Amino acid sequence: MDRVRGLALDRGRLLLVELDPTLGHEHRGTRPCVVVSDPAINSDQRYPVIAVVPVTGTPGEGALYPVISPAGNGLSKTSYALIDQLRSIDKTRIRRFYGSISKTELGQIDLGLRLFLGLLEEPVS
Repeated sequence: MDRVRGLALDRGRLLLVELDPTLGHEHRGTRPCVVVSDPAINSDQRYPVIAVVPVTGTPGEGALYPVISPAGNGLSKTSYALIDQLRSIDKTRIRRFYGSISKTELGQIDLGLRLFLGLLEEPVS
């Protein structure tokens, strides 16, 4: 896709993504999402999809809803990553590029992903 060619799709990058059409309880609409897939895969044009976690302004509780502050990343308010809404999207769904979240916030998303995907050796207390 010409719009994303040459633009970094690094982990932690915030994008505005068109998530529709959706089904059931899937998060819908056009909303910010955090890139969580490997940048080496993201940049390879043979792979047209990337993994993202949608972001919402509605507070959530627990490791599956880490806080993302609006500190210079393009968000207008404190937001929350929706780890339980992890999905792969085609790169053509990207509408806009924002900034990036902090390394600490990405670390919290990584922890939530490990929990959600059953990759933790010991449960989080």
